[in-house]
Amino acid sequence: MTIVVQHKGAFSRSREKAGDEGVGLAADVSPHPHPLPPAGEGAVSPRVPAWALWHRVPRPLRGWVIPVLLLATWWAAVQFGWSHSPLLVPLQKVWSTGVEQVTSGQLAVALGASLWRDLAGFAIGAGAGLLFGTLLGVSRLAERLVAPSFHTFKQISLFAWIPLLSVWFGLGDAAKVAFLSLAAFFPVALNTFEGIRAVPRELLEVARVFAFSRWQLLLRVVLPAASPSIFTGLHLGLIYAWLATLGGEYLLVSGKGVGNLLIDGREHFGMNLVLLGVIVVGLVGFTLNWIASRIERRLLVWRGASARFH
Repeated sequence: MTIVVQHKGAFSRSREKAGDEGVGLAADVSPHPHPLPPAGEGAVSPRVPAWALWHRVPRPLRGWVIPVLLLATWWAAVQFGWSHSPLLVPLQKVWSTGVEQVTSGQLAVALGASLWRDLAGFAIGAGAGLLFGTLLGVSRLAERLVAPSFHTFKQISLFAWIPLLSVWFGLGDAAKVAFLSLAAFFPVALNTFEGIRAVPRELLEVARVFAFSRWQLLLRVVLPAASPSIFTGLHLGLIYAWLATLGGEYLLVSGKGVGNLLIDGREHFGMNLVLLGVIVVGLVGFTLNWIASRIERRLLVWRGASARFH
């Protein structure tokens, strides 16, 4: 305690001395013994790390960084002569081809035909997969009888069904829609089956306590609890159906479609048309994935609300 008092006394005396001499106390007790130079006199700006620049990009635009870099590399490779391959056409030529296809209406006709087949095949395959997966999930007898065959058929490559489908349905839209239905059927059926079998036993016990009927148990307990897995299957089924749309149009060549646009470009060695078709396929797939994600998030919003109560 004595030391503290001495320091306090010394501090008071120095204060009095500073006041007598007309010198400010702030100059004596400054936290910076060596004052920093002004901003214009030799100041060094702090270096921003490279990883910090990524966080400055707005979140909605971060997914476009890689496509923009690819387009810039494509343009630079052609503009500066890095590649002289005829497979890499100028970006401006692809753009002019796209404008020509849009103004003539050919792209709209091809895209409309592909989307119609995609949505029709997805609706049929997803509906059948939902019913089939629910049957396997709620019935042990159906699982013992049908599940081994189902798990065998789903191991067969999807394109291995095309020869049979072409014999049964021909080369028209019926064969293509059937092919797309198979593409959507398997992921929806499998995820529905696994989601129902993963329903917690506690929920089933609560339903029995309230004396739910079989339909009440299915509609109020089982399907809502399995809905995350079901929507995952529907999401995958939509993407698989779009991928199969291009494969079916490429192998079953009759009719209009984006796949036929790619075939025309390949046969006439029009790489501008082929690259345009690839870009259109990617953009449509991205749009379908975005729409499915938004719908899934909106319909499963109750999951986040229920998680906050636990």
